[in-house]
Amino acid sequence: MSDVTGTDASVDDPVEAAVEAEPTEEVAPDPHALDAAHEELVARFETELGEAVLDRANVFGMPVLRLRRVDWRAAAEVAKGALECDFLSFVSGIDWMPAPKEGGDDASGDTSSPVQPTETTYGAAGSEGRFQVFARVQSTSRHWGLTFKSDVDDESMLVQSWVPVYPGADWHERECWEMFGFVFDGHPALRHLYLPSEFEGQPAAEGLPAAVARGEAVARTGRRRADAGRGRRRRLHCW
Repeated sequence: MSDVTGTDASVDDPVEAAVEAEPTEEVAPDPHALDAAHEELVARFETELGEAVLDRANVFGMPVLRLRRVDWRAAAEVAKGALECDFLSFVSGIDWMPAPKEGGDDASGDTSSPVQPTETTYGAAGSEGRFQVFARVQSTSRHWGLTFKSDVDDESMLVQSWVPVYPGADWHERECWEMFGFVFDGHPALRHLYLPSEFEGQPAAEGLPAAVARGEAVARTGRRRADAGRGRRRRLHCW
């Protein structure tokens, strides 16, 4: 069948057909996007304590909120009460200072995998300084969870304790005090968890000499204990 121009209308324009045949590029879903439940969770937190949030980020579907120092314990209270987060997964610390090279700056290249950064970089939701405390809470009934972070003052190293809200934070904060030097205000009894009482320094803080980080100081302590006849040497657990 021909149209008024005498061309066959049943034959498509080959250029147009080729364009139509080109597959459309599919946009991959954002792996960090929150589902509806976690969007609701963040909205509820911001309703209760929105002024505390300095920044936020989503990491593989999990919200991360960076909070003001003064609101650290209040965030725990909101999480356990209004957000029904009855389970504390952990409290820990971060030192963003790059690890010093063994042998100094002139030492050979980094053989670790992945290669460690040589300049200070910050993770999700950023930081204003070297140290941060962070914690994760979850709800066993709602099946949702939040990660909180807060900057730690380099001078005072003071952090509000979560033990009055989540009693299980006790040994997490003891470990954090021991490894990073954070002082948890309101903790009932900060004392060593892994290290001998005479150990000096914080193994997880990057400024600690490499020999101490390898456990040689504790090895010397162990030798003294062995000489005193007080049993076998204990290993240092540090990371």
